[in-house]
Amino acid sequence: MRKPNFFYDFDIGLQIKYVQVGPEKYYFCEGYKRLGPKIYNMEIRSTDVFLVTVPKSGTTWTQELIWLLKNDFDYNSAKAVPITQRFPLLEQSMTHNSETARSHLNVDNGTEKQTQMTKILSMCGFEVLQKASSPRYIKTHLPLSLLPPELLGTAKVVYVARDPRDVAVSYYNHVRLMLTFGFQGDFKKFWHFFLNSLVSWTPYFSHVKEAWVMRNHPNVLFMFYEELCKDLPSSVRRVASFLDKPVTEEQVARLCDHLSFDNFKKNQAVNYENLRELGLLREGYSFMRKGKAGGWRDYFDEELSAQAQRWIDDNLRGTDLRFPDL
Repeated sequence: MRKPNFFYDFDIGLQIKYVQVGPEKYYFCEGYKRLGPKIYNMEIRSTDVFLVTVPKSGTTWTQELIWLLKNDFDYNSAKAVPITQRFPLLEQSMTHNSETARSHLNVDNGTEKQTQMTKILSMCGFEVLQKASSPRYIKTHLPLSLLPPELLGTAKVVYVARDPRDVAVSYYNHVRLMLTFGFQGDFKKFWHFFLNSLVSWTPYFSHVKEAWVMRNHPNVLFMFYEELCKDLPSSVRRVASFLDKPVTEEQVARLCDHLSFDNFKKNQAVNYENLRELGLLREGYSFMRKGKAGGWRDYFDEELSAQAQRWIDDNLRGTDLRFPDL
């Protein structure tokens, strides 16, 4: 039986089927049945760099950081080529309902640029990456248990975790922003679905705990979004060291300036504003919002705050996983 999910509060009549995968019952669009086995059995290269996160955990920010470190600080290419092409999402083709996406993307009446962007959005990240030359930069929101078993023994993996309350707020704003989602419910309703692992790529804590227990593996770098916000230069040096990339203080300073929220928000290669040209973004919303930790307090009333704290305490009990300032 199909469980209720937050897509029933969309304004575009979606009736998306979902699947729950593995012992942890990870929640995905039914496209996972087609793509999941291919991803699990994909060949890993020693030069691959994977970035693994629960959605809305500072992923785009970290993608840009990694790509520039590994590409000798090529800022010209970073600004000219969208991050979606430089650092593809592995499971891209299973993130949206294809029929709904096509209904929003008027390719026939679009400009050449719009047509090109549409092709990029509808690409199958797995197929693109299969054909890509090395080194490959691979973004995924899949948990480690659903990625190839040889991944950690072969390639580098950066994992970024974020306070789940901030993740939920950012995720909520994302599904409000994207008209291919068109979520109409309020935050309280979205939080209910997030808490009960009825949104894509959840359950949240199962995802994070899988990476946490592997944090001491030599090919894994586990980071917190809050650490990046608090001390970006130190975080840049830490990532650089993990990727065996020597950096100077001048290079670190310039990269931090490039990654500053004000500059990042204006950078069209990473801010997804090109989707507005396609009519995919709701007016009054933007992909880059505040770029800080702790914004959840603006959304959680006393009741939700208490509920969230109980949920967090229950899931951290018996573990040594602790979030900064949580």
